[in-house]
Amino acid sequence: MQHTVQDILKSGVVQMDATLDRLLPSPDTLPHSIHRAMRHSVFAGGKRLRPILCMEAARMVQGNGELPAGVDELGSAIEMLHTYSLIHDDLPALDNDDLRRGKPTCHVVYGEAIAILAGDALQTQAYEVLGNLQCNPAAAIRIVREIAIATGTGVDRNRPGMIGGQVMDIEGEHQRPTAEMVEAIHRAKTGALITVSLVTGGIYAGAHADAIQRLRSFGEKAGLAFQIVDDVLDVTQSSEQLGKTAGKDTASDKATWPAVFGIEQSLQDADSLISSAFAELEPFGAAAESLKALAQYLVERKH
Repeated sequence: MQHTVQDILKSGVVQMDATLDRLLPSPDTLPHSIHRAMRHSVFAGGKRLRPILCMEAARMVQGNGELPAGVDELGSAIEMLHTYSLIHDDLPALDNDDLRRGKPTCHVVYGEAIAILAGDALQTQAYEVLGNLQCNPAAAIRIVREIAIATGTGVDRNRPGMIGGQVMDIEGEHQRPTAEMVEAIHRAKTGALITVSLVTGGIYAGAHADAIQRLRSFGEKAGLAFQIVDDVLDVTQSSEQLGKTAGKDTASDKATWPAVFGIEQSLQDADSLISSAFAELEPFGAAAESLKALAQYLVERKH
């Protein structure tokens, strides 16, 4: 039966929320403040795009329409890492934002010190989860390495890292943005985690080298398209529609795609990237339809 993208997203959120609830310390676990702060941000209403991409990549590679057992735990670790990055990104020292996913940010509710530690704790919790994955041990080691590279500083020039992207983003403020600068920031800060979600889902399901490379290329293109659309939404939608502070990038003089290319060209670039991403999945045939639907959603979403 063909599932719509909304079916995929809805079922993915339900599954991921249940897994995260099981793996995270309860709000009654001492010390209460840190565990409640972690859960505040994790359960603030995220779309769970990264873990859903991870699970759907694993489903595609497995090829029988089913999810490999335990891949939801891999997805949950990725969501913990994503949430940790958002908590830290929102801090006064970085983006200084009071709103995330339509709710007060972690430091607004729990204070800056606990928010910093909540981000740290989610990162370490993620690696605890990764250490208990149910897949082949060699695959698990490779997954850990892929995720560490994707969330790091990007010491490998061909493999940008999230923290490296955050640094470039900070240092790019109040500078005249160039196409090269914006692309480098987007591929690292946002694209790297989206790409590794797909790649590690494939590794978990036993993908061969060609399939992994196709997932990597698909992720790089879809991840860049996602951030281009995010940039456009920041200047075209309201804070209420976005669930976060609208116009923040412009106010902070961030290096964004529309600042370099304009809104119309940005949307055309995002569409072109998604079309190119689709081509990477052609060898998978009908098994790739869910991933293609999710990629299309990335450029058609309004928040």
